[in-house]
Amino acid sequence: MIKLRERYVVASNGKKVSVLLPVARYRKLLEELEELEAIRAYDAAKASGDRSIPFRQAKALLRRRK
Repeated sequence: MIKLRERYVVASNGKKVSVLLPVARYRKLLEELEELEAIRAYDAAKASGDRSIPFRQAKALLRRRK
């Protein structure tokens, strides 16, 4: 897990409106978000109970549909 030292932009009324973080940490957060999305998609596919087919077969099926 990424350890963050949070810094905020605060409006004149004292309400936090934005977060500041280094670009490297931002990119790392994006990478971890992409990985999480892939894991969720995998979990959803496994839970669906659909039958899987080899990639080459799927590619051939898509070509035939064009």
